[in-house]
Amino acid sequence: MKIKVIQIIANTNKSLAFEIIAKGLMGNNIELHYILLQNGETEFSKYLESIGVKHYIISIKGKTNIIKAFFNLFSLLISIKPDIVHTHMREANLIGLLVAKIVFIKNRIYTRHHSTSNWEYHPKAVKWDKFTNYLSTHIVSISHNVTTVLTLKEDVVSEKITYIPHGININNFKNTDEKRIINLKNKYNIKANSHPIIGVISRYIHLKGLQYIIPAFSDIKKKYPEAFFVFANAFGNDSAHIKNMLSQHLNQEDYVEITFENDLYSLYGMFDFFVHAPINKEIEAFGQTYIESLAAGVPSVFTLSGIANEIIVNEYNALVVNYQSSSEILESLQRLITDDKLRKKIIENGLQTSQYFSDKSYIENHLNLYKNICLPKDKK
Repeated sequence: MKIKVIQIIANTNKSLAFEIIAKGLMGNNIELHYILLQNGETEFSKYLESIGVKHYIISIKGKTNIIKAFFNLFSLLISIKPDIVHTHMREANLIGLLVAKIVFIKNRIYTRHHSTSNWEYHPKAVKWDKFTNYLSTHIVSISHNVTTVLTLKEDVVSEKITYIPHGININNFKNTDEKRIINLKNKYNIKANSHPIIGVISRYIHLKGLQYIIPAFSDIKKKYPEAFFVFANAFGNDSAHIKNMLSQHLNQEDYVEITFENDLYSLYGMFDFFVHAPINKEIEAFGQTYIESLAAGVPSVFTLSGIANEIIVNEYNALVVNYQSSSEILESLQRLITDDKLRKKIIENGLQTSQYFSDKSYIENHLNLYKNICLPKDKK
């Protein structure tokens, strides 16, 4: 018996995790459909087309289109008659789960991709999180951090929650092509003698802690004149403030801002070091950059948030600093730059840690969830 699954995703240009699931569920007794709530083609919709997965694009730009999206979604769910509707991101959760409930879809799953951001930055939006919890029959939690928020802050019963951390294609991060890395450096006009190259992959939003990373980079530049800094995912509602800080602390030729780079594996391959510094323990839901940098073998400086609370150990697989501390970020980067033995140890242990987040286990966890929901025990 095939399980008919509709994944509904909102406003996502590219996601390696979504690509892994789309390809991984094929040929596993899953009839898979995607409904993408977005405005036009994206990298992800192109990917679905390339692997032959059925998908539909519904615009949600403006109130009129949201109303149309509601009825288009209604028609699609009635027509396809899925066993499971599985949603991702706010608009998909609200519209998708509501329509699924109205048309009596028995199994309604959503993956919780954020942690305390609404509680801290948008308290009026918490009611929509709670409404989403109500509409769903199952919730996928991507970290213990998220589970804590769901159970202790939002009163979700633990039986409703399934823990599935993100997975990545570890080999693609580990085995990068040197020519592609060189081409990427040329693309962004990074000089051959630039060293160290220190990377950040974080949207320009307050919770990511860029306001504490940039001053540390400024001091690194004073000590290492050939240092170069890469800021990827360089967009977000705090962009004006971050760009102003960059202009105050660094010369324009000392860094590059990258809004989107499709070749994520080579992007990590460019980095000598990596920094990810969310501002507190709870704010990050997962933080895929933690496991990506480990898998890529890039020695890193972290604050502990999201999945890092579960897997990162100071001086074992990364250097851990206190929250909101430019001075500690600076000190730890200097240690990594100068201490060859420590750097080698962190790289080796980081690679071992990343093995727990394979694409294979990520796919299997989703398959098991779907089977446990839909199939009698004697038919699994």
